[in-house]
Amino acid sequence: MPPEPLTRQQTDEALAGLPGWTTDGDSVARTYSFAKHLPAAAMVIHVAAIQEEMNHHSEMSLGYNKLSVTVNTHSVGGQVTELDIALARRIEDVAPGHGGS
Repeated sequence: MPPEPLTRQQTDEALAGLPGWTTDGDSVARTYSFAKHLPAAAMVIHVAAIQEEMNHHSEMSLGYNKLSVTVNTHSVGGQVTELDIALARRIEDVAPGHGGS
């Protein structure tokens, strides 16, 4: 059974505990900054491993010292669900270990 989409209010409330994360109503997103390229690239691999574990994947864009992550749930028409919030929390937990801010 697919997860239920969150309302905009539920999404906003969930993101209140995730500084730097934003929503456009259809996805949640954050851009992390790093001192250099290698820590940013290492975080991509770490996030990919988390996504495989959760079987829930985001769009990621790697720049020199930036990593942008955008996530929504495709199985409910590209809306935000608790799965997206859970993935954002997991990403937020590992970011400091890579120097992401």
